[in-house]
Amino acid sequence: MKTGYRLPEVTFRTRVRDESVGGPNPYRWQDMTTDDYFKGKRVILFSLPGAFTPTCSTYQLPGFEASFEKFQGLGIDDIYCLSVNDSFVMNKWAKDQDLKHVKVIPDGSGEFTRKMGMLVDKDNLGFGMRSWRYAAIVNDGVIEAWFEEPGLCDNHAEDPYGVSAPETLLQYLQDRDVEKAA
Repeated sequence: MKTGYRLPEVTFRTRVRDESVGGPNPYRWQDMTTDDYFKGKRVILFSLPGAFTPTCSTYQLPGFEASFEKFQGLGIDDIYCLSVNDSFVMNKWAKDQDLKHVKVIPDGSGEFTRKMGMLVDKDNLGFGMRSWRYAAIVNDGVIEAWFEEPGLCDNHAEDPYGVSAPETLLQYLQDRDVEKAA
């Protein structure tokens, strides 16, 4: 995927809280499409190898959460974190991270990630198929800017992080703001 490409159309299987369900686990299944998340909005989408993993939980997700208001001030409506994990895992991770702003998208089957060309084998770490780390600024479902970690391949010995960091995207958006003002 590169700048100018439209995001692939997929249906994500999510679990949403619904008090009408009752009981100790009031959640129901809700299908969400690519359009449900991205149509008519300018958003950041970032994808990472897995919920609860060290870099993802210590730096990337908390960094986007902490910078949400700065991103809003630069014209971003929402921030989405996607991982090849099921909805149960993603919801628990969001709760564990005490997310207030960043929304999680479960790509349990890896369909979206595969169609993005970012599905990699991480068997060397015991993960199976996962997403390569990347971020994108997406405007109405079209990739406006693309930030992919170097070395995309199966069973990479490292977990590169920097190109898709929130600080990188903030700098990009701030520089664009300056260019527009000039």
